Amino acid sequence: MKEKLSFDASKFRSFEAFPAKTSFGQHIFGYLRTSILAGNIMPGSRLVENKVAQALGISRTPVREALHKLEQEGLVKQIPQGGYAVTGLTREEIEDIFGIRSLLESYAARLACARYEKDHLAALEEKHQEATRFVPQGRLDDLAKVNAEFHDMLYSISGRPKLIEIIGNLQSQIQRFRSIILTNEDNARISLDMHSKLLQALKKRDEDRVEKLMKDHILQGQKIVMKALEKRSGEF
Repeated sequence: MKEKLSFDASKFRSFEAFPAKTSFGQHIFGYLRTSILAGNIMPGSRLVENKVAQALGISRTPVREALHKLEQEGLVKQIPQGGYAVTGLTREEIEDIFGIRSLLESYAARLACARYEKDHLAALEEKHQEATRFVPQGRLDDLAKVNAEFHDMLYSISGRPKLIEIIGNLQSQIQRFRSIILTNEDNARISLDMHSKLLQALKKRDEDRVEKLMKDHILQGQKIVMKALEKRSGEF
């Protein structure tokens, strides 16, 4: 695999500014994870323990801890020539992830529609209004975060811990895709419009429509991701 070690160590916050209760390894893990999910460290980039440590001016032990955690999340994998490579996704893997998401998340939304209470709906509407304010301001990074919070809030209303846990296990890949889907205002507005329609269907307790809207929402995201990745070299 071609080596493409490329991350900006200058943006790495100093340990002095980081909460003491958080370990060096957790700090590095968070930095590398965020960089990978945001696309700042591209698929195929090689991360070698000693080189990362040298670039950041720290010991190898916390870097090793961070890389192991990234491997557990499926964001990097060990390679024969040493170190790790940031994983890419094949077309089939992307289709599988979105297909699974469309089933799980539409089911969770349906359950939420059947059991939400008045305060739940108010919280969802408030979160949606918060998201709509970010688009005119061009704050798409903030939008992605609030978008994720909207989905998490909705699924939590389902009252099914195991279902929520399974959806949560896909979070690393889901975040990776959200950073692609919400990279321009057109896509962001499409997403917000779908959330608005979901809220309207929730108010009517229309379980069938809520389930269909969520499934359509997820699969629309798949189309955007596939189109975006086809323009990048080495993704498929």
